[in-house]
Amino acid sequence: MQAIVMNAPGGPEVLESTVLPDPLPAAPTDIVVELKAAGVNPVDTKLRANGTYFPDRAPSVLGCDGAGVVTAVGEQVRRFQVGDPVYFCNGGIGADQGSYAEYTVLDERYAARKPESLSFEQAAAAPLVLITAWESLHERGRLGAGQRALIHAGSGGVGHVAVQLARIADARVAATVGDAERAQWVRDLGAELAISHRETDFVDAVREWSDGDGAHYALDTVGGSTFARTFEALRTYGELVTLLQPGSDVDWKPARVRNLRVGLELMLTPQARNLPDARQRQREILERCAELFDRGHLEVAVQEVFPLSDAADAHRRIARGAMRGKLVLKIRD
Repeated sequence: MQAIVMNAPGGPEVLESTVLPDPLPAAPTDIVVELKAAGVNPVDTKLRANGTYFPDRAPSVLGCDGAGVVTAVGEQVRRFQVGDPVYFCNGGIGADQGSYAEYTVLDERYAARKPESLSFEQAAAAPLVLITAWESLHERGRLGAGQRALIHAGSGGVGHVAVQLARIADARVAATVGDAERAQWVRDLGAELAISHRETDFVDAVREWSDGDGAHYALDTVGGSTFARTFEALRTYGELVTLLQPGSDVDWKPARVRNLRVGLELMLTPQARNLPDARQRQREILERCAELFDRGHLEVAVQEVFPLSDAADAHRRIARGAMRGKLVLKIRD
């Protein structure tokens, strides 16, 4: 099979096309999936540049998100049969093979049936951002109906899904964006307030929107100074969840005097630490979201589709920023 591998960390040029053996079920509960598409995430570019979680297992095939059709099953597989369309977040961090390939193998416990309403490209774009947004809102955070939620980078991969999931939870949503076009888009997705951060101070905007009280909850997908400034946009006893590592220079006093609850979200932890129960819970999130897709309550935006051979170009596109939704590698029709 064709696959994109990296033998060592570096720039996008370290991603090389090669031929690998077709995978077979390695355990009785494994399924083999013919991949139709693979999602490309910012974490892929970080693993490529800095090394995977398991550098001693190089070469590595990146890609956590995938969608395709089951082509073989282990003798104890009960949830799927050959021909079933699936989507999943599995591999790609240096241990199990990732989705930048024509085939992959994974335990059936970690795959969900593909939403019927989504193409394979859309389905491949969804798993990592769905799980990240869901866990951030409902597990690391405790967002409730009627609460005010601030979502940073609301037009990004995680952000545009988080805006929708927050609205599905009957929260009121404010989102930061980069320009007027993205502002209108996140309003169309359900945001009550879209804040162009280049023109407006988001703290002032949230304070005005909340009659001076602040947001109950905030999701930081940006990091850096945005993380620390978000303290001031939250109400006393509010919650802040961040996807990034807070810097050593953060002044925590504004968070402390507000008695903020600060949470860290890394959806790859169950895979990196081999936690089967947590991984099955993440699959259940994908199953819940599949229902939301098929009922028309949720959508995932694909900004651009690249052929598998152009994975390096997809990484370069992520590095330029200003994303609206996700990038995808198309592997097969």
